[in-house]
Amino acid sequence: MSKIGSPPTDRRTVAVTAPPGRLDTRHILFLIVAAAAPLSAMVGTVPLAFAFGNGAGVPAAFLFAGVTLLCFSVGYAVSVRRTGGSGGFYASVADGLGRPPAVAAGFVALLAYNCATIGLAGALGYFTQLVLAAHGFTVSWQWCAAVGLLAVAVLGYREIALSARVLALLMLGEIGVLAALDVAILVRHGLSALPTASFSPHTATGPGLGVALMFAFVSFIGFESAALYGKEARDPQRSVPRATYAAVVLIAGFYALTSWLAVGAVGTGKVREVATRQMGDLFFVLGDDFLGKAGSTGLQILLCTSLFAATLALHSAANRYAQVLAEDGLLPASLGAEHPRHRSPHRASVAQSVLTALVVGGFAVAGLDPYADLTTSMLGLGTLGIVVLQALAALSVLGLRLRRPGGRAHWWRELVAPLLGFAGLAVSVWLVVGNFDMLTGSPDPLIARLPWLLVAVAALGLGYAAWLRAARPGRYRLLGTRHLTTSDEPPATAVPTSGVRHARSQ
Repeated sequence: MSKIGSPPTDRRTVAVTAPPGRLDTRHILFLIVAAAAPLSAMVGTVPLAFAFGNGAGVPAAFLFAGVTLLCFSVGYAVSVRRTGGSGGFYASVADGLGRPPAVAAGFVALLAYNCATIGLAGALGYFTQLVLAAHGFTVSWQWCAAVGLLAVAVLGYREIALSARVLALLMLGEIGVLAALDVAILVRHGLSALPTASFSPHTATGPGLGVALMFAFVSFIGFESAALYGKEARDPQRSVPRATYAAVVLIAGFYALTSWLAVGAVGTGKVREVATRQMGDLFFVLGDDFLGKAGSTGLQILLCTSLFAATLALHSAANRYAQVLAEDGLLPASLGAEHPRHRSPHRASVAQSVLTALVVGGFAVAGLDPYADLTTSMLGLGTLGIVVLQALAALSVLGLRLRRPGGRAHWWRELVAPLLGFAGLAVSVWLVVGNFDMLTGSPDPLIARLPWLLVAVAALGLGYAAWLRAARPGRYRLLGTRHLTTSDEPPATAVPTSGVRHARSQ
């Protein structure tokens, strides 16, 4: 029978005997770009940024967010190399800030990625129903969501390389249709489709810049999950950082270019008004205008596959957080089990699938709206949690310097880049919290209070870590150390807690 806190083994011993992973840089890139869901971001987020942000200056906001997250990635790569590319935010925070913040970060990550997955499942059911209805098929959103979740459950149970191949096909489809739209706009309008006004200081820093930056930052959500796949990568210390850099550059460049061409197609002086009027239909209208009816239909279908891809990618990330925490005794040990053939966290996958089905089913039984109630609340909370964790991870890299006062730190990788990344992400957190009602699209006071749930979960993690330090010092000292390939302290070994009397606490 599984018990929370069963003694873990030392990861460094396991890593020597484990068979090599199957994921290379391309596989990891597909996993994390799919989590960002480029087509969903274009259809759902960019029109909001146009309407409530700085209008024609939105492309500049995407570039700023991309540069900030590149700085974050430079520092995060330092942490990834020290943790072997596994453990995600939990391992990074443990390495840089110590065990109590790491437990808090692990609990928040578990909540955030599960909420994001559940929210995307609601969106998948909702938009699939709408697309089918537009083509004469009447299927309830509950059935659409159920079929999608069943497919996610099957793929999540299997080896991660299979999911990566499926996501590669889906991602190429959604990027391909947006690229076709970009080319069509350029062919019709020529260089006038790329108005320089979008990057002029007056437009880029105009009214609504803060809101535009908020939507820009949240559109990258998912790229940071590369650090969860180190166990399944062939060469994690190279492939994980490379995939992270490539994802940021690809996403930032694609978002900036596509939104810039949309400004050119609509007009710099009209884009705010048109986006306010058309909202989520903006890119479908552009698709119909520049690609014809077939192009618009393709966008609708690929929006559904984009949401499925994002659901699968975040499901995989949530599973691996559950596995990591279970391996360190913070969740039932059975959730840390690895399938003997697929090498997947199959029990964590089943648990996540059941949790998602129960929450989505609960909303359905209660007669709540799948988008206005389910997606907005769950996805909004998950997004905020992930942005907070990104900022905390950047701070963790800076924390390495404080924990190694006599060591040598690279001025760019370990000081300037993570500091710039932290500053930008801290601003992003402030913007998301201040505009949470706009992010969720809901005026409901209950939804407005959801960010406090992150505070409560973080406090629970800190409290549990404090209890472990006092009551179970042997287990406490093992937290987070299993993921380190480079450590500034002696290797932790699993010893009886009664024999640990002078364990160094952090």
